[in-house]
Amino acid sequence: MRERSDRTEAVDSATGVFVTHRNLLFTVAYELLGSAADAEDVLQETWLRWAGVDPETVREPRAYLVRIVTRQALDRLRTLGRRRESYIGPWLPEPLLTAPDVAEDVELADSVSMAMLLVLETLQPTERAVFVLREVFDVDYDEIAEAVGKSRPAVRQIARRAREHVAARRPRGAGSPAEHRAALQAFQRAVETGELQNLLDVLAPDVVALSDGGGIRHALLQPIVGAANVARLLAAGWWRRQAPRTAEFVQINGGPGLLVRVGGEIDGVVAVRVENGLVTGAYHVRNPEKLSHVGREVVVSR
Repeated sequence: MRERSDRTEAVDSATGVFVTHRNLLFTVAYELLGSAADAEDVLQETWLRWAGVDPETVREPRAYLVRIVTRQALDRLRTLGRRRESYIGPWLPEPLLTAPDVAEDVELADSVSMAMLLVLETLQPTERAVFVLREVFDVDYDEIAEAVGKSRPAVRQIARRAREHVAARRPRGAGSPAEHRAALQAFQRAVETGELQNLLDVLAPDVVALSDGGGIRHALLQPIVGAANVARLLAAGWWRRQAPRTAEFVQINGGPGLLVRVGGEIDGVVAVRVENGLVTGAYHVRNPEKLSHVGREVVVSR
């Protein structure tokens, strides 16, 4: 009887520790994978491994759990890379409906933004893990080395290389959340009216438009680059043809976005990247397999 009681107490203790760190673990997995569904799978795998460990033998549970999540995410990321090679059309990260207060943590909001997740996609799996753990979650080099199976000097080199890579590609001059929302509102008005000049006024010269239907819903099969090309596409009326359509302003991946419904059903999400008051990136996710986490808020944290 006592043995069963001890076992129950151990499970309760393990559960409590895991729940305490769950939001952090989800955020690590999501930033490594760009997919909430895959991040949830990684968390389930992590819990199964954690449940078999006596928490009393673990000196730093947070670091231990982050190591497990990182290893599981890296394994999955390598598999996903092969799967994405055959993806129909542009691949965009799975959007999250986030709480308004996420925007107050500028570094966290930037790290989960659609724009940054796309930059992270250009890194090799180990580079991505090292960058995310070091730059976003401030994990020390020894812990990272153990998580990715590299030496400390190798991890430092990988971190430097990843920082340089990201610095050359990350958004610049993004401005405040208020400026971001203002640009998004102007973008929406311009799209709804279809007036070409209004569109050109809010688009940066090198703007890129991407849409992700996953081969399930109609979407662009190639990126559209340049203000004139993007404006002509939007002015052509694809947005207005989806009637009855509504667009609700929400927080998507830590920044202002639009949750689009057609006939009352969620049809997609529009997120934009804003730099110096102009839209430099427009991301439209319509793949229904990627919209399960925009119907309710998802907690991300550091």
